[in-house]
Amino acid sequence: MSLLYAVEAAGFNSSGDACDCLAHWFGNAADRPERHRAYDSDLTDAKWREIRPLLPVPAWLEGRSGRPEVYCHRVMSDAVFYVVDNGIKWRNMPVGFPAWDRVYAFWRRWRKNGLIAEFHDRLRGKVREAAGRDPEPTAAVIDSQSVKADAVVGADSRGYDGAKKINGRRRHLIGDTIGLVLASRVLPADVTDRQAATDILPALRTRFPTITKLWADSGYTGVLVTWALAVLQLVATIVKRCDDLRGFRVPDGCCARGVWPATSSAGATHPRR
Repeated sequence: MSLLYAVEAAGFNSSGDACDCLAHWFGNAADRPERHRAYDSDLTDAKWREIRPLLPVPAWLEGRSGRPEVYCHRVMSDAVFYVVDNGIKWRNMPVGFPAWDRVYAFWRRWRKNGLIAEFHDRLRGKVREAAGRDPEPTAAVIDSQSVKADAVVGADSRGYDGAKKINGRRRHLIGDTIGLVLASRVLPADVTDRQAATDILPALRTRFPTITKLWADSGYTGVLVTWALAVLQLVATIVKRCDDLRGFRVPDGCCARGVWPATSSAGATHPRR
């Protein structure tokens, strides 16, 4: 999917609002009063200029379905960012935003059509390019974290992690070498790292065929390494901790033999991963 935003305006429906989103240019959003931005989570003008070209073209604008939107895309984005930033219920949306069910319907429609993930991927590519790397990664890191689940969490979606002694869920995360998210999955805590990896990695290779290298900790040892190489053509390297390591430390020749040569830096050896 590659839906690019229009870059030229055909003229506003009303001259009273200067927003340049498509709902103002071609829809009916210009008939609504402009919202006063007052929250830290609101998009600044600079941020809006960055994300606006990355937003997808609405179906109604391409004549595929639906009616012209009546809510400003920037305002809707501000509302979604407010919910995420503050961790509130949709129904607790402040009165300065559109009705909560309209905001939720906007977000749900985009998620259902894969547009949220596409938007995230575009932003990640721009961040990687700004860091002097290729937009598509060639290496990844996988890890997981077990977290306790509240009593209201159903038994079918939770489990017991015997190693961590935690009853709940386990968050599995795959990131690139600068910490940007590539894939994630939440499973019951009794699903082992190796089991989860066999479920997540095929989708990762399909989405990112450029990735050929994967780093993981000792929780992924065993047949996963040979399976990843034989089935996915993915070279998985297990990074082991030094016996005297305390806290976090960037892997070096001692703690990650086979990952980075001890005589050269990671950046010098793999500058664009």
